[in-house]
Amino acid sequence: MSPLPRHRPQLSLGPLEAEILAIVWAKGGATVKDIHDHILADPDRDLTQASVTTVLQRLAKKGWLRRETISQARTRRLYRWQPTVSQQEAQALTAHQQLQSFLAVGSPDIVAAFADSLDRAELDKLDAIAARLRALRQTRNPGEED
Repeated sequence: MSPLPRHRPQLSLGPLEAEILAIVWAKGGATVKDIHDHILADPDRDLTQASVTTVLQRLAKKGWLRRETISQARTRRLYRWQPTVSQQEAQALTAHQQLQSFLAVGSPDIVAAFADSLDRAELDKLDAIAARLRALRQTRNPGEED
């Protein structure tokens, strides 16, 4: 897996923000109309284009999206909204934040108690992670022992 991206958007997202971001990722970029039409494809949904625009602006302010002008008429501009990080990078950032929160507990006894409650498959995953970390350390610092 690649390292964490340098650009780190604010991770807290509301449900509509997360839904709209997922649409932008799926489409590889989108206009307000693209997103609005996608949401309204569900007959049980009701959302205005103005609401979509507001959410897109919030996502841009949080660092998730950027907008590009794709046409400009006398009366209005048309924007295409692009993600600033990929979905995979976002997952890595979220996992990193969760790991940092977990490690902030700081007590080896609490961490060990948590680890003791894991099943065999989860323990195997932790072992694989530990092996990968050891290999990375060896690559970075040849000749050093753990």
